Amino acid sequence: MPSVSSILETSLYVEDLERSTDFYQRLFGFKVLTSDDRLTALNVASRQVLLLFQKDKTDAIPTAGGLIPAHHGKGQLHLAFGIASEEIEPWKEWLKRNEVELESEVTWPRGGVSLYFRDPDGHLIELAAPGIWSIY
Repeated sequence: MPSVSSILETSLYVEDLERSTDFYQRLFGFKVLTSDDRLTALNVASRQVLLLFQKDKTDAIPTAGGLIPAHHGKGQLHLAFGIASEEIEPWKEWLKRNEVELESEVTWPRGGVSLYFRDPDGHLIELAAPGIWSIY
């Protein structure tokens, strides 16, 4: 079986692209890789890409290199960013300073900790310290 090396990109579908781009840049310091009226691609840890798509603007798009198929997301989605264990308290303070409500904090049986909060579109964002999964 061929293998994969990572999850390269993940997407969220948002009502207000400018507002969401500002939220992720302000809270995480993610740099914009590219942006237009349809999407913003953000650099996450120099290895992954967070795609913010304007809702209802993800129909199929022909490009010089081929067709990008249509894709749409509905409802409140979830994604988790990995953080170091020693960053739990600094992240709690940073969220508070940025007026982002901490919805929940979970300590997992393996010792990991997750912080949960919502982005402007209600997507559930998790900050996860090692000890969540057997592989993390």
